[in-house]
Amino acid sequence: TNTTDIARHLKEGSLKELDAQEGLPGIILGKELAGRLGIYENDVVTVLSPAGEIGPLGMLPKVKKFRLIGIFEVGMFEYDSNLALVSLKSAQDFFGMGNAVTGIEVKISDVYRAAEVRERIQQALGFPYLVKDWMQMNKNLFSALKLEKFTMFVILVLIILVASFNIVSTLIMNVIEKQREIAILKAMGTTNRGIMAVFMIQGFLIGLIGTVIGLTGGYTLSYILTTYQIIKLPPGIYYLSHLPVKMHLSDFVAVSASAITISFLSTIYPAWQAAKLNPIEPLRYE
Repeated sequence: TNTTDIARHLKEGSLKELDAQEGLPGIILGKELAGRLGIYENDVVTVLSPAGEIGPLGMLPKVKKFRLIGIFEVGMFEYDSNLALVSLKSAQDFFGMGNAVTGIEVKISDVYRAAEVRERIQQALGFPYLVKDWMQMNKNLFSALKLEKFTMFVILVLIILVASFNIVSTLIMNVIEKQREIAILKAMGTTNRGIMAVFMIQGFLIGLIGTVIGLTGGYTLSYILTTYQIIKLPPGIYYLSHLPVKMHLSDFVAVSASAITISFLSTIYPAWQAAKLNPIEPLRYE
């Protein structure tokens, strides 16, 4: 089974040619690596190994010629610029390993169970074999991404807090402008709780409408970025050729709940100010 799914990322060529019995053995290179070397499909590639053999003139590197049969692009600069693929037999012959291998890669259906599967394999194999999962191999990267995501959530909450001050100021101005109407309602028997409810509902609706508009805009923008990959990144810096976007329902729920909660809490003070308004003053000169 092809555990790397490299066939899905081939831009040129076919994996079947790796096992060709005639002519030079095949090799597949990453797009960035092939571009840096200035070679194209069917060109001859000379591969050198530092683990050479001792000859009359000293240590001589191993040299083997391959034919470029394909070019792949996975979107990660680290792989596209450094990785070369050959058949297992060609690699074993080139490095003089016989039937041995240096490692075996296992692909599982649920990538988030990698730690569990790793522990089971490690227990089965024991010492001196070492088993690593994809999270361990990219620990620093995922730690940085996790911190960045948390930081962005904090920044988003701060932005919502700033927006909530606009709701507060809008409601306070509304209370000032509606003093006469508030006084009339109180004179007609409306309770302080009823007055507070009017302004709290108004503020809640402002926050709810803003949240819906924000979610709609955010989803639309994320969909466009995911589909068309319009934001390109320097692959040599970010390891990726474009900005990856993945939408999670939990993120939408968390942001919506935070925005609506903060918007609702921001209505309490203006509503309380409206409720404690003395109805006599606004109606004195009516």
